[in-house]
Amino acid sequence: MRLINTGAWHSDKIKKTMNTPQRATLLVVDDAPETLSVLSELLLPHYRVRVATSGAEGLRLAHLQPRPDLILLDVMMPVMDGYAVLAELRASELTRDIPVVFLTALAEAEDIERGLREGAADYITKPCSPIVVMARVQTQLEAKQARDWIKTQNTLLEAEVARRMAENDLTQRASIHALAHLAEIRDADTGNHLRRTQGYVRQLAQGLQQHPRFAATLSNPYIELLVRSSPLHDIGKVGIPDHILLKPGALTDAEMAVMRTHAKLGSDAIEMAEKDIETHLGFFAIAKEIAHWHHEKWDGSGYPDGLAGEDIPVAARLMALADVFDALISTRVYKRAFSYEQAHANILSARGQHFDPDVVDAFEASFAQFVAIAQRYQENHTVTGATHVGE
Repeated sequence: MRLINTGAWHSDKIKKTMNTPQRATLLVVDDAPETLSVLSELLLPHYRVRVATSGAEGLRLAHLQPRPDLILLDVMMPVMDGYAVLAELRASELTRDIPVVFLTALAEAEDIERGLREGAADYITKPCSPIVVMARVQTQLEAKQARDWIKTQNTLLEAEVARRMAENDLTQRASIHALAHLAEIRDADTGNHLRRTQGYVRQLAQGLQQHPRFAATLSNPYIELLVRSSPLHDIGKVGIPDHILLKPGALTDAEMAVMRTHAKLGSDAIEMAEKDIETHLGFFAIAKEIAHWHHEKWDGSGYPDGLAGEDIPVAARLMALADVFDALISTRVYKRAFSYEQAHANILSARGQHFDPDVVDAFEASFAQFVAIAQRYQENHTVTGATHVGE
């Protein structure tokens, strides 16, 4: 059987079809040496050509660099036929995207349908015209070149999107800390206080992530938003007058009432920012919960709304313990810093009153990590301002 229909050979016509980039790599797999010889003679003036006389050898050559841009694959071969070779090519991550054109004498419709169904890009029957071979090769190479270009553009686009997302993420983090520092300027809290409480909150959240009461809430994305928004817990203190915020002694009842307004002031400010951008973000929702309710107590004796138990949002419950622990171990003008052990005992004694019992249990289980976080971000000075524990 002839591979090439010599009556269809017109070299000038073939040359006119050759518009694809030169020197693409082709792999021809056929068990007939005469077929390989004729196809090589036809293709070599235009492409780099590899040949294989068996399916196994074709698979080996297909994995060599540079990998083929196109494979011409005979169907009827002993041991391993073209369908089996194609299946192996498609199963490998390195070769699955290489287009394959079947070469075969099988011209029945069901044979063609099977080849295309199993992943062949095209189907050329023998004996085949040189013009047909060259045209089909060129078409498949141009299609692959277009796919490769799109893939490259997608990769570049993904990289640019990732870069911009990282830039936006950094901007958001910087903006959060800038806002939090506004409160610090007028208050005793420092950047290290923000870092410590972020660390405590993350530790508690991760410790409770598999707990039946918390698993539905504490997903990894939620924890990241929780940790990111935690520095804004006292942003409302910006609105508290200096003579109250910085008072070195105990506050009067009237002064304490004003001080306690910082919780709602903070959540209101965050809500206004959310309305300004006219977009709902999970970050804002969690930040508002923390700012508004981190002074609520498990037994309902906290403020500003006297919420109790499960009515207190999870984020606020975690922040409540983190904030109190850090206040206890910090030096103030009106008190000395508690030792870690004293702060530990104080937190445990408030289990079920100030704090969610399960949150306290998570604190106790990770107390060593709390101490490590406190030591990592310890203050460089011994006395801070007048912030009162539990304000």
